[in-house]
Amino acid sequence: MNVRLNSLAPDFDADTTEGRISFHDWAGDSWVVLFSHPKDFTPVCTTELGAFAQQKPEFDRRNCKIIGISVDGVSDHQRWSGDIESSQGVAPNYPLIGDPQLNIVKLYDMLPDDAGDTSEGRTAADNATARTVFIIGPDKRIKVMLTYPMTTGRNVDEILRILDSCQLTANEQVATPANWEQGDDVIIVPSVSDDAAAEKYPDGWEAPLPYLRLVQPSR
Repeated sequence: MNVRLNSLAPDFDADTTEGRISFHDWAGDSWVVLFSHPKDFTPVCTTELGAFAQQKPEFDRRNCKIIGISVDGVSDHQRWSGDIESSQGVAPNYPLIGDPQLNIVKLYDMLPDDAGDTSEGRTAADNATARTVFIIGPDKRIKVMLTYPMTTGRNVDEILRILDSCQLTANEQVATPANWEQGDDVIIVPSVSDDAAAEKYPDGWEAPLPYLRLVQPSR
């Protein structure tokens, strides 16, 4: 299955460290960050799972659920959680999906169909492409896909920044410029005419180029 931006996030049933879930039902009306790992008991992933746990209140504040998936079974995840807590200061406080038959990583196009049907005997290097972060909207469509090499730990602050941008631009006819953060100017998208923009932004905007109109977002 080809998974692309704006495609419907594939639904699935799976066992997790917090019980069995049906993904779309579990997501409900929330935003979701689904992030994958190639193997349990790996060093970079251990730090990432701890970092997501530390930042969970920030995701909660944004009406965003977080859920991990690693290409191993739930019993391994539960044992791994102890290592994460002892080394990172906090255990995962969100579900971690077990995928020992590789069904979900294939469904999300992170491993090829011919990768086999078991995680047994596979190394992290065999599963290296299972390193993607998906941000999924309340409409169950994929808004963001970020794939990282195994040697580069994910920046949770950056994922929160991208989530902020997605949530803002989902509700406003704007885009966010390079290095944008909450409170910065945004870009009025080209599909909005100057006349329409003037109605929404009566105080005007800055236009260093005719097609680059910068304005403070509506409150």
